[in-house]
Amino acid sequence: MKCVIMANGEYGEVKDYLEAVKEADFIFCADGGANYAYKAGIIPDAVIGDMDSINSEVKQSFMEKGVLFRKYPRRKDFTDTQLTLALAEEKGASEVVFLGTLGGRLDHALSNIYLGIEYVRKGMKIKHCTSDYVLYLTADELEISGKQGDIISILVLTDTAREVCTEGLEYPLNNADLEKGNPYAVSNILSASKALIKVGEGVLAVLHYTGQVG
Repeated sequence: MKCVIMANGEYGEVKDYLEAVKEADFIFCADGGANYAYKAGIIPDAVIGDMDSINSEVKQSFMEKGVLFRKYPRRKDFTDTQLTLALAEEKGASEVVFLGTLGGRLDHALSNIYLGIEYVRKGMKIKHCTSDYVLYLTADELEISGKQGDIISILVLTDTAREVCTEGLEYPLNNADLEKGNPYAVSNILSASKALIKVGEGVLAVLHYTGQVG
């Protein structure tokens, strides 16, 4: 099942993301992400967090529509986005699409990327969509569709990533061992309509610069 999670981050034009939510089995908002859902005319299935960022009119509107609210104390050991991802797993999501998780504060963006590491290791598909690029997390195999000339960058989220292979990129990798501290596999170029990226061990963040929401 596919879950879309809307966070309280940067979106640009919110309505550009309607395509991303069209095929979702359920939509969850991490606290203030509900404000963006409301603006785009999206009714989520649940809002999760300490509720310090959601606008009162948005909360009232969604409560009247029967949206589930899970409120947590402000002093807690998990971010609102972590709690929302945990609920997605609880509901059986096999694929999660994050919106509004990147841009803005760097600490928030990095936290939102790192929180997916253990989930992709367990087999969940995760991607973060922005108006300019899509960031995928993978611990096994990833296929990306695009157009020739698109920029593809590969970063290691674990200390190392072993047996990394790529197809459809101008600068191929063949059973390469990559290190987090030596991030040279950036600014590669899509040489075909599709690219295939495989990793034998470790977790990769793969960025596809598309110029549009993925």
